[in-house]
Amino acid sequence: MKVLFIGGTGIISSACAHRCLELGMDLYLFNRGQSRRPEPENAKILRADYRNTDQVRDVLNGMIFETVVDFIAFTEDHVRRDVELFTGKTRQFVFISSASAYQTPPESLPVTEATSLDNPYWKYSRDKISCEQFLMRAYRETGFPVTIVRPSHTYDRMSVPFPGGPILFHRAKQGKKIVIHGDGTSLWTLTHHTDFAVGFSGLLGKNAAIGETYHITSDEILPWNQIGRLLLKSAGLEAEILHLPSEFMAKYHAEFGAGLLGDKMHSMVFDNSKIKAIVPEFGCKIPFAEGVKEIGEWYKSHPDDFPVDHDLDAAMDRMIADYESIP
Repeated sequence: MKVLFIGGTGIISSACAHRCLELGMDLYLFNRGQSRRPEPENAKILRADYRNTDQVRDVLNGMIFETVVDFIAFTEDHVRRDVELFTGKTRQFVFISSASAYQTPPESLPVTEATSLDNPYWKYSRDKISCEQFLMRAYRETGFPVTIVRPSHTYDRMSVPFPGGPILFHRAKQGKKIVIHGDGTSLWTLTHHTDFAVGFSGLLGKNAAIGETYHITSDEILPWNQIGRLLLKSAGLEAEILHLPSEFMAKYHAEFGAGLLGDKMHSMVFDNSKIKAIVPEFGCKIPFAEGVKEIGEWYKSHPDDFPVDHDLDAAMDRMIADYESIP
């Protein structure tokens, strides 16, 4: 099966690329070559800036693919151009959306694919919703063969699945306090990228997946306090933890705050029945207690792969100082 990935070296797409190659797919990556993660051997690389339409047309030069997957589409303009480029050029177009597009906060748990899409707090999520709506209109009106996939919080050894990411390790190493939103007991779902790749790859080339949406997540549920403790332990670090109200924290850093209020402060539990029905081999085998060890080992041996947002670090200093000065 001839497959094109737009992207291919991100947290999610890197594992998906390796999985597709293991399954014997003829994989092409449309990639700028700027990721910290290496391009997989045996994949065919198409090198250009995907946002430059003329470059894209020249590089693709009439190529036809069984499946095209866009991992880097974030706005309606992005997917509108995808439809223009790949109508008649593929039998399946897979859009990587986000589970943060679901109703936030959810009225009921677990979340299913039938849960409404509504996130008033985070523009990133609203843009993903607009992408989905545009693509589903194209499917209904013209038959554009779309499949929508909604990952939740997916991680690999080079990412820190925590609000602020590597800031957790940086602050602990500096002897600073760590902040966890709320009381740290809200529930969260973390998925190892190789587990995600099993469910994802099983959708490729399946006619039954056309016009459908699927989320692909672990069934494991963890409170944020436990996630933070496991991450620190994996890196051999200790830190004092301070719990702060999410709304209070959000005021100090716009991007961090949007992701907190529009995603991570709310308990999210998923029903994976739909993906398991069409991809019976899918089942998450790596619990976070095991996956987190990969993160800690990589951090200790490759600390430069965990860049620190110093503006966020300073914002956390301010929020802690302000909160502790409240009479």
